[in-house]
Amino acid sequence: MADPRVTQVRDWLQGLQARIVEAIAAVDGTAFTVDRWQKAPGEPLQGRGTTMILEDGPVFERAGCGFSDVQGMKLPPSATQHRPQLVGAPFEAMGVSLVFHPRNPYVPTVHMNVRMLAALPAEGEPVFWFGGGMDLTPYYGFEEDAVHFHRACKSALEPHGSGLYPRFKAWCDDYFFLKHRAEQRGIGGIFFDDHSEGGFEASFAMQRSVGDAFLGAYLPIVERRMNIPHGERERDFQLYRRGRYVEFNLVWDRGTHFGLQSGGRTESILLSMPPQANWSYRREEAPGTPERELYDKFIVRREWV
Repeated sequence: MADPRVTQVRDWLQGLQARIVEAIAAVDGTAFTVDRWQKAPGEPLQGRGTTMILEDGPVFERAGCGFSDVQGMKLPPSATQHRPQLVGAPFEAMGVSLVFHPRNPYVPTVHMNVRMLAALPAEGEPVFWFGGGMDLTPYYGFEEDAVHFHRACKSALEPHGSGLYPRFKAWCDDYFFLKHRAEQRGIGGIFFDDHSEGGFEASFAMQRSVGDAFLGAYLPIVERRMNIPHGERERDFQLYRRGRYVEFNLVWDRGTHFGLQSGGRTESILLSMPPQANWSYRREEAPGTPERELYDKFIVRREWV
């Protein structure tokens, strides 16, 4: 008999995906392509999911939002590094993950993920823990946008504990950091992992607050910036900074590693990749330019609220 807690999380996640995709499609004026998939018998993971993707729209060059619900016989190393007692346990993992890459360089890229992992040890009760968060990666910095995004993150967490926002904000800064370049990926947000404080009900309530806050945190920024005129200079810088996004996701992102290590669906795991990105050798931005300002004032660790 299925655990009713698993069903509860699954229903909320699928509803969250539907609400977000509906709102983004309305802003862009383009429908998402819906790709429902199921793992074939004999693969390391069993399960199903729905990948929704919008490409080449007037507002979003690529927007992917995926739901997955998979089961495996053995937790991968990336999921047990902090819980050695669960090494080798079967599991069920489900979540919604999204990355939206805008067309206009003045609109930031955004990432959000909410997920649950349930370990099913041979002895004892199932062990549930939650992870996720959201973070913003601008190409051109606006104080107003950064403050708005962080204020939304803080407001989502405050009902669940006054210490959560500063803790998860610092965790986000630590996590979304390109160690090989000693550089933040963006202006951060909030991030949490392996979270089970207060038991299932409290942890799940906090996760719902985070997921439900996403549209209010991001859409006002999109609407403020999506029609700002721009040219080749801004586009070139956007593509260059997207290269940093690719580097982080492939080299450091734990969620990407989990999916690939556990035999997940590659197309869905890599929906976060931008459609275009550039790299330049030892590129330097001139002092006093908006591009230089991004490095000096925005992709640095600072308190926004």
